[in-house]
Amino acid sequence: MTLSGCPHLQALKSEKGTDSYKILHACFISCKTADARRRKARHGVCHTCREDGARLHACLSCVYFGCYDDHHIQDHAYVNKHWLAVDMTYGMINCFACRDYVYDRDFEKIARHLNNRSSSQGVLNQFVTWHPSHRELDILKKNSKRRRVEESSTIGLRGLINLGNTCFMNSIVQALIHTPVLREYFLADKHICQMAKDANEQCLVCELSRIFQEFYSGISSTYIPFRLLHLVWTSARHLAGYEQQDAHEFLIAALDLLHRHCIAGSNGRSSNSPHNCQCIIDQIFTGGLQSDVTCQHCNNVSTTIDPIWDISLDLGPGLYNGSHPAPITGYSNSPGNYDPTSLLDCLKRFTKPEHLGSSAKIKCSNCGCYQESTKQLTMKKLPIVACFHLKRFEHSTGYHKKISTYVSFPEELDMTPFMSSSKTNINGSVHISTKGLSCKNKYSLFAVVNHSGTIECGHYTCFIRQHKNQWFKCDDHLITRALPQEVLNSEGYLLFYHKQILEYE
Repeated sequence: MTLSGCPHLQALKSEKGTDSYKILHACFISCKTADARRRKARHGVCHTCREDGARLHACLSCVYFGCYDDHHIQDHAYVNKHWLAVDMTYGMINCFACRDYVYDRDFEKIARHLNNRSSSQGVLNQFVTWHPSHRELDILKKNSKRRRVEESSTIGLRGLINLGNTCFMNSIVQALIHTPVLREYFLADKHICQMAKDANEQCLVCELSRIFQEFYSGISSTYIPFRLLHLVWTSARHLAGYEQQDAHEFLIAALDLLHRHCIAGSNGRSSNSPHNCQCIIDQIFTGGLQSDVTCQHCNNVSTTIDPIWDISLDLGPGLYNGSHPAPITGYSNSPGNYDPTSLLDCLKRFTKPEHLGSSAKIKCSNCGCYQESTKQLTMKKLPIVACFHLKRFEHSTGYHKKISTYVSFPEELDMTPFMSSSKTNINGSVHISTKGLSCKNKYSLFAVVNHSGTIECGHYTCFIRQHKNQWFKCDDHLITRALPQEVLNSEGYLLFYHKQILEYE
């Protein structure tokens, strides 16, 4: 959003003042009475296609309503040089010349005042006398309820057609579509692709943006993600074909492709180092994993920090593998032969110091020779969205099986005990302190991907949270309500948590 001031908006204010915005906001956005909302529902339609679809905009220079998704308001703006329009859903002003939403203190005061009013009838009466020669202006006094996501709303819920063993893709798409910060980014039209026009059809970020618009357009019919499947097949050859695929593998491949397409489209401040990439994918999903190697001879600590997109957790003795464009080398991090019973158990074992042994000596920079050491993983930087991968598929030489052990996971998770800043040194060994838990490191569960069946033949489904306590089960084309306890009792394969408090740099 442009905050520095739009010259087109300033010119409109100088020429016509703020009355047009005041009237539109009062009659179509902050209308309060049931009668006003009914009238708006009847007459708040696009003047070109006569549809009342989502993202209707009203021109601030003349009496014209137009669809944003079908480009009717854009066409009107370019033909008539009427650059400014009001988003009838949120009351924000869009400048098509600046190609961005624009901010003005005077208009903000008007919106705040009207939102607090009990009725818009006073401004409505003023509007009736405002351009009496235009009969169509009568629609502005026929108001409807403001379209917004309420607790009873099901906007954003759409089934996905299974295109042939594509349940792995459908479950991940549902999780991404209902990732709050990612949703706000795409619904605010933040993605502006800089790739060549003919290459836009190959941009996965553009396709994801289209899917967001489709899901939140108010249409509830089943969606067919054939373009997305084609892009994945052409960009990630190992996922091409109709064989069963792993949902976790698809998630990492999708994030990698979105990350690379963001950089290719120059959408965000990218850098040569993946640690400092500012694309939307890295801003949301990338965390920093700190690895501390402590020499057992001199207690010298060598620290490295690697970017990760998820945390893979063993359900038995096994290997850790964090996933990112530059994957971290796996190694044993499973002291003791026991099965964890909760996500917290998995995280405690994940961050527990591990003695590497005499067969894995590391050259100490202080001693100058190879010494035995311990290694510990902790979180240096928490991502906005934390994804935990429970490693249920075990592959060894000539042996493959699925681990169906029940692992409990909470609705709210505090990651403070697993942060690098929570470590304390006691007698030369590193421990995790559980004191001084911070609410800024708390997360809320919003999506769970489950796998049913065997390793050879199975099916993926996804639970997503629509509102605070409203959950839905997404089973390809079928969307059904689910109880919170049903979600928490599920087997759990991929767990998606969203940070409760966002920190701004």
